[in-house]
Amino acid sequence: MNPPSQNYPLTGVRVLDLTRLLPGPVASLILADLGATVDKVEDPQAGDYARISGPQVDGHSGLFHTLGRGKRSLVLDLKQADGAHVLKKLAANYDVVFEQFRPGVLDRLGVGHDVLMAQNPRLVVCALTGYGQTGPLRDRAGHDVNYMARAGLLGLQGPADGPPQLPAFQIADVSGGLWCAIAILAALRQRDLTGKGSVLDIAMSDCVAMFALPTLASLLLGGALPKRGQEMLSGGIAVYDTYQTKDGEAVALGALEPKFFRIFCEKNQLEPDFMLLVPGEHQTDLKRRFAEVFRGKTRAEWEQFGRENDCCLEPVLRPDELLSDPHLLARKLFLERQTEQGTVRTLRTPVTPLEMPVRPPPAPGEHTDAILRESGFDDAEIARLRGASVVR
Repeated sequence: MNPPSQNYPLTGVRVLDLTRLLPGPVASLILADLGATVDKVEDPQAGDYARISGPQVDGHSGLFHTLGRGKRSLVLDLKQADGAHVLKKLAANYDVVFEQFRPGVLDRLGVGHDVLMAQNPRLVVCALTGYGQTGPLRDRAGHDVNYMARAGLLGLQGPADGPPQLPAFQIADVSGGLWCAIAILAALRQRDLTGKGSVLDIAMSDCVAMFALPTLASLLLGGALPKRGQEMLSGGIAVYDTYQTKDGEAVALGALEPKFFRIFCEKNQLEPDFMLLVPGEHQTDLKRRFAEVFRGKTRAEWEQFGRENDCCLEPVLRPDELLSDPHLLARKLFLERQTEQGTVRTLRTPVTPLEMPVRPPPAPGEHTDAILRESGFDDAEIARLRGASVVR
């Protein structure tokens, strides 16, 4: 697989990607879709776990069909001394080295950030971790739920009674990837201006905190402590909530502005009042009345109501309905590629150029020799590394 031939925003930028699973690969997917050459470094044992997450089509999981799209793969054993030597030599020929190890791992291998920067002062090193390169938790292991908990976001999640409800998505992982992509682009621009690279310290626990800003803004200025599941945007008011319909489906109402809740209320024999926007005990009765109204129609009938009345009302789609949703199809959110096993669908990022061809993900080590040759390894040295199982 070759980088896209057409000029895209990041054409010519080379990224050595040591990340795996979800957080880092989200960022490198964005960079690859913008035209960068992204070369994955995978270990010879498990490789990227995202490859085996869920059912396989054309040799790859559905997750990896999206996250691995348009990237190349090099299998390298960093636990061998020669492996670290190879990584160091490779890094001299890249614009970005992107890693997701715990702090200090690369130092123990002899290829820490300072070593890489010393040999390539224009290099951008992006280090994505759970808790950052500094602070008392820097060495602690964690997952998405832990970062949400530590950042205060999970503590805002309802219901009001009992433990917080887990969201059905990985907000720390994905936002960590998004912030890394932003930081890398900014660092490349800074390098254009100064000629110098930089080390980026991105912590997923930091990334999550921004999602709590609307609720925490008052607290930051010394205001009242937010009440879990009872604030305006977290389930505390009737006009911003989800409701079950007559047929057991659900709809989402987001009528925050007066012009929206007035339309909804007037059409459904409810009293439009500004107290609708004020959290408090009176919301219990309001929600009961709203629930009764919503149970009077099917989801399809409410969807028609939303089309006819501008009041921020949408159906809660099931995951299996997304692939046929007219709006998402019109937005070209799903990309299709034909394989021997049939059609493979992947997700387009909001910045993926529409004209870019849908490229397949790489097989493990599919581009090992090509990547090594581009960094100055000759055939004899590649053969020696293969014989010693340093690369594959």
